[in-house]
Amino acid sequence: MALSRRNFLMKSSLVAAGLSVGATTVLHANKNTEEFAGPGLMPPVSEKGPFRFSVFSKHLQAFNYHELAQVVAESGFDGVDLTVRAKGHVVPENVEADLPKALAAAREAGISIYMIVTLINDADDPLTERILKTASSLGITQYRMDWLYYDENIPINENLKVIQRKLVKLAKLNEKYKIKGEYQNHSGKYTPNSYFGSAIWDLHTVLKNINSPWLGSQYDVMHAHVEGAYSWETGLKLISPFITSLAVKDFYWHKKQDKWATEVVPVGEGMIDFNYYFELLNRYKIVCPVTMHYEYPMGNLGKIGYTPTNEDKTEIIGLMKKDLDRVKDMMKVKGLLP
Repeated sequence: MALSRRNFLMKSSLVAAGLSVGATTVLHANKNTEEFAGPGLMPPVSEKGPFRFSVFSKHLQAFNYHELAQVVAESGFDGVDLTVRAKGHVVPENVEADLPKALAAAREAGISIYMIVTLINDADDPLTERILKTASSLGITQYRMDWLYYDENIPINENLKVIQRKLVKLAKLNEKYKIKGEYQNHSGKYTPNSYFGSAIWDLHTVLKNINSPWLGSQYDVMHAHVEGAYSWETGLKLISPFITSLAVKDFYWHKKQDKWATEVVPVGEGMIDFNYYFELLNRYKIVCPVTMHYEYPMGNLGKIGYTPTNEDKTEIIGLMKKDLDRVKDMMKVKGLLP
């Protein structure tokens, strides 16, 4: 029997998370409805449970492939979401040569590359097909897309039509290489244009209209809170059928030079009620890879030209592990992990 779109997305997400989708794995179909059980109902495939945890490699740019893999593995992660973009761990022009090297280093350390993080948003860009073809050939089944922006000179509905046509072409290319593109909701305004997807409803509208299993949402709870304030829960419920990965980070508002701004902080030290958020994941039966984003200061990391010392590595591993353990502990309380 053909899979429903919801089932296809869930299966694909778990494959990307390093899970088998055979009869003996975490996906247990309800015999009456053939809908997969929610995370709180399904027995764990292993001691780690149905979720898999990776880390966005942006803040680890100073490390080479082997160092990166070592830091990620020692922090307790299952994998890394690797930057394949200008100034990233893999430069797109060198993707055929360098992405296999990064993957080999990851496997040597006992982790995986679940997703690549790209600047892809145009199927006609020659680099797009090169990146997708290479990633797919290496068994990578998900990539995060670049953002799209509103043209302030035309109405919102016209913008959505333009964006939809663009993403339809990309969905077809994704299908060709059997790799799913994920769009992350982002907050704020990219001067002078606003982000498409910040409001959630607009991303949902386009994904629903396209209705392709090769496009999905990387739901970022921090950015959803920044944009949605008290309405973020409505947005989560709306977009939930299209969520294929979860980006996790925390924040609070503070005043900087007489202007309010967001400050990213360690998980549990900001404004997000993660206990309630994880309760909602269980309620809406959202099961997919989790990616941790570290965008708060970590010593000298991020300074141009800086080479991390062994002491720096130890500090970074400690900070990353602390956030990861905190997330896992809260997910256990809500029945998402064993």
